[in-house]
Amino acid sequence: MAKRRSGRSERAGTIPVALTIAGSDCSAGAGIQADLKTFAAFGVYGLSAVTCVVAEVPRRVSRIEPVTTIMVRQQIEVLLKNFPVRAIKTGLLCSAGIVSSVARTIRNLKKKGARPIPLVVDPVMIATSGDNLLEPGAVESYKKELFPLATLITPNLDEAAALLKTAIKGRKQMDDAAKALAKKYRASILLKGGHLRGDKAIDVLFHNGKCTEFPAPFVRDVQTHGTGCTYSAAITAGLASGLPLEQAINHAKQFVTQSIARHFRWKRGSRKIDALNHSS
Repeated sequence: MAKRRSGRSERAGTIPVALTIAGSDCSAGAGIQADLKTFAAFGVYGLSAVTCVVAEVPRRVSRIEPVTTIMVRQQIEVLLKNFPVRAIKTGLLCSAGIVSSVARTIRNLKKKGARPIPLVVDPVMIATSGDNLLEPGAVESYKKELFPLATLITPNLDEAAALLKTAIKGRKQMDDAAKALAKKYRASILLKGGHLRGDKAIDVLFHNGKCTEFPAPFVRDVQTHGTGCTYSAAITAGLASGLPLEQAINHAKQFVTQSIARHFRWKRGSRKIDALNHSS
């Protein structure tokens, strides 16, 4: 796939910098590996703070081991001190302690009077395989500490339903859920509707008091892995490049849709990749 670049920073002779705070996926389809590849595709220099190491392949998570909270904090602090970070995203944070450590570090940055840095929070709770990715108590730490710091929160339908403790089964309920989450956490909400039935994958953004729809053709018969990571990373890359939120989401939606359509296909019973159908 051709690289997507934001002209403003390149014309000025600088490369935008973005930071991902997330888990390491050894299969490189999700987590920091997916984020860094996405940043690069948008012409953004990517930094990473590793929160946990995940042994996984598409459709299966074998083991998760968290990094110490001190190490997570020091990674973030040294990067923010030495690089001109223009946007931050969080992915899998694994434990309540890590969520709190990330929130405290970002909150301290604000207290020191540093310029505001857009924060995209992808509340990674459940893997595509159905595996639970968060330790008990982590969701409450998200709600109380990290969500209030976010510029944008990007839950999927299952995560939004868990946060609101209600089912979301239709387009009208998506609007209501996005509004409710935005009011509750005082952040813009991008509710991802890819799990709904239909011919289109429709996401809903509640921002500045209104709902905006982002539709795309639904790509069938594809077992996705890491699409949420790629989507939030693409939005973060757009924000780092100076794009307004809605424009960053629009570019990210197109990028993810094209990436799904051009995915790697692993041949059944073989370790070979069908290189005719891939994303790059």
